[in-house]
Amino acid sequence: MAHVLVTGGTGFLASHTIAQLLSAEHTVTTTVRSLSRRPDVERMLAVAGAPHTDDVSYVAADLTSDHGWDRAVAGADYVLHVASPFPAARPEHEDEVIVPAREGTLRVLRAAREAGVRRAVLTSSFAAVGYGHGRTGWTGRTGGTERTFGEDDWTRTDGPGVSAYVKSKAVAERAAWDFIDSEGDGLELTVVNPVGIFGPVLGPDYSASIRIIHAMLTGGMQAAPPIWTNTVDVRDAADLHLRAMTAPQAAGQRYLALAGEPISFHGIALALRERLGEAAAKTPTRSAPAWLLRLLATVRPALRETVPQLGVVRRASNAKARKELDWSPRTNEEAVTATGESLVRLGLLSG
Repeated sequence: MAHVLVTGGTGFLASHTIAQLLSAEHTVTTTVRSLSRRPDVERMLAVAGAPHTDDVSYVAADLTSDHGWDRAVAGADYVLHVASPFPAARPEHEDEVIVPAREGTLRVLRAAREAGVRRAVLTSSFAAVGYGHGRTGWTGRTGGTERTFGEDDWTRTDGPGVSAYVKSKAVAERAAWDFIDSEGDGLELTVVNPVGIFGPVLGPDYSASIRIIHAMLTGGMQAAPPIWTNTVDVRDAADLHLRAMTAPQAAGQRYLALAGEPISFHGIALALRERLGEAAAKTPTRSAPAWLLRLLATVRPALRETVPQLGVVRRASNAKARKELDWSPRTNEEAVTATGESLVRLGLLSG
């Protein structure tokens, strides 16, 4: 068994990843911004039913500082760099998101190289793959092209509708590959590019995707916008990280992590209603027209970033992960239903 560093242990994906590593009898170190967050990680691991939780080591380290990273990587065979800054609000300048993402990634890779780590697995995003290409998959009557994205595709950071967050993921991943090529000194890199991560939450610290389900179940979304999303269950995303960590053929590769075909917000609502029954009574039963959302966006700044996504279907393939790593993800419906069930079970729908 190996010793593995997982960055950002309080995160949704990171906590599930740690749980799976422990179940596989690996030893784990994880970073937290402050050691005061250790109990939060321990509670999430308990909810996940992870074994050997007393054996997890905790190190205080922040992606914006060099402090602590040499101790975090000490003795590690592998590094799973899962932590990533996600803006709570739209930044005034894109560099507020891009610079921390890029420099944080390089900081972790440098520490891994210096510690003699075998392989780093970087959690990138589909945001680094399928954006900035115009209206690919456009479902309207005019314009757009059909396309299926794969691991050879990259987001065009100067393309239309590219937010600061999307740009940051592409820039950070490019920087990681450039670092390995020029300064890696034998360190292997594998990248996992997940789409929207759903699945069972372990506590109140979860991904932005989960807020979609929360809003539906609490009545905060009166009508489903004409938006399509790709999903992956967090348990499957974590599993893909473990496979990418040790498979010899995964060195130097990217892997898209997604369930399959995109699902509409209306489709998500229908799945929740069908499988959760009364708990999903407040989910939207109708769809909002795109023209109305465009109109509302002129007076509601929070809606403006959704406008470029209206009616756009970004199809992608998970064939590479299935074929090379024998990965078999859950369906869209299983992922979103598990999300809703966990929110209900943990009492996270109030307030």
